Amino acid sequence: MRHGPRVLLALGLLVVAAGPVHGQALQIFDAHIHYSQSDWDALTPERALSVLARANVFRALVSSTPDDGTLKLYDRSPRGIVPFLRPYRNRGDMATWPHDATVATYVEERLKRGIYRGIGEFHLSASDVEAPVVKRFAVLAEQRNIFWQAHVDDVTVEKLLTLYPRVRILWAHAGMSASADTVARMLDRYPKLWVELALRLDVAPGGQLDPAWRTVFVKYPDRFMVGTDTWITSRWETLRDSMQVIQEWLAQLPRGVAEQIAYKNGERLFPAP
Repeated sequence: MRHGPRVLLALGLLVVAAGPVHGQALQIFDAHIHYSQSDWDALTPERALSVLARANVFRALVSSTPDDGTLKLYDRSPRGIVPFLRPYRNRGDMATWPHDATVATYVEERLKRGIYRGIGEFHLSASDVEAPVVKRFAVLAEQRNIFWQAHVDDVTVEKLLTLYPRVRILWAHAGMSASADTVARMLDRYPKLWVELALRLDVAPGGQLDPAWRTVFVKYPDRFMVGTDTWITSRWETLRDSMQVIQEWLAQLPRGVAEQIAYKNGERLFPAP
């Protein structure tokens, strides 16, 4: 049983390589997973990987507080887990990291492992976009050709894209509350912006795909990814249900568009090692 989740994730890669069969649930690249310390007592790494596999998630972008949680999953499934380095050694860093030089040192040292595909998920306010650690992270992202995953509003993400135009940004939660029109405007203006949709229930209120979001998805099918966001342990317990909601609105899109958002964009941006 120890290697079951790893095998399931590997099989998922093979299934997607062949392409999903019309009418079946899509395989998913989940672009927003955390396996933080508060989860470790409730779910072993093997159990966490099994939860993902049972929800049709064949690969997942993972960041954790602390980063050791991400490594626990990556060590067991290096092809299934896309590791991002969260700049939080503990939850206290969430509010102070932009001005804490020790966080920059911590991130630089961890990046030397050579496995990380991005820095984040991190939270940031518009007033801190030029903070010393943010500037250092921009240099690191450029040097290593890695992404940022930024949990920020539309004002802040636009400032980041303007100040650091060579950094590729994955916009967590599509800004949490940004409208479809706002997201479309940002995608049109900034070619280094991609969007993940974790926790955006307004995409399909009542299970029906919102027309404005549908228009944006069809116009920019190569710029979106889905995610569930296991920010607390209970989100792991309901992950399959959350993914079913996503599958239902994906099924309301043209098949090619749905496939891009479900997994092809993640595969293109973060190819398996």
